[in-house]
Amino acid sequence: MSSAIVVLSGGLDSSVNLAMAKEEMNVKMAITFDYGQRAVSKETRASRQLCAHYQIPHKIVPVPWIREFGKSALLDQSQSVPTHEVEIDDRSTSLKTATKVWVPNRNGIFLNIAAGWAEAMECEYIIPGFNKEEAATFPDNSMEFIQTLIESFSYSTANQVNVKCYTIQMMKTEIVSMAIQKKLPLEMLWPCYLDGDQWCGQCESCQRSKRAFKDNGLDLNVYFKHT
Repeated sequence: MSSAIVVLSGGLDSSVNLAMAKEEMNVKMAITFDYGQRAVSKETRASRQLCAHYQIPHKIVPVPWIREFGKSALLDQSQSVPTHEVEIDDRSTSLKTATKVWVPNRNGIFLNIAAGWAEAMECEYIIPGFNKEEAATFPDNSMEFIQTLIESFSYSTANQVNVKCYTIQMMKTEIVSMAIQKKLPLEMLWPCYLDGDQWCGQCESCQRSKRAFKDNGLDLNVYFKHT
């Protein structure tokens, strides 16, 4: 059986990848990154709960210096996270709002750190949570990005760490369907950019999740502040 490390944010995509990896691999650890993001307390709590549920060791990795990159509304409290101006079906608008929450090289940094742990723990794979829907506006969610990383790791890791993402060709609605099929405890997730009492329902991540939940017949009032 292959072994893996999962990069876990506690959101929908990475959590589904955790559940799917657990079924076919020896998941030696899940890593959650604390980079000073607004929702860090909720993301780390969700990740801890999911790892306890699946009986997987969990490690929180602080990378506070990422905050020095600035500019992203996820890091800079003086900026507003886009909400009402988000139009998830308008690519032009999505590209504009995406720039406001973009953190420079975030996924590149995270997966390189995870690859280091994977080599040290003799794991063949690292498992991130990406998807086809968001790859249209976030290129570091794409298959091309994964393929480039695999090539890079063939040089930078002695055991040539591989990258596998179960949801890379899925839209959000398909991912929620898979979550239901795998009996993922959806109430544990935190997909929201903010850190309120409930998912805000208005940021881009919430809007995409909300539509996917609705498409799968789930009661939005259970999860979202605004429906």
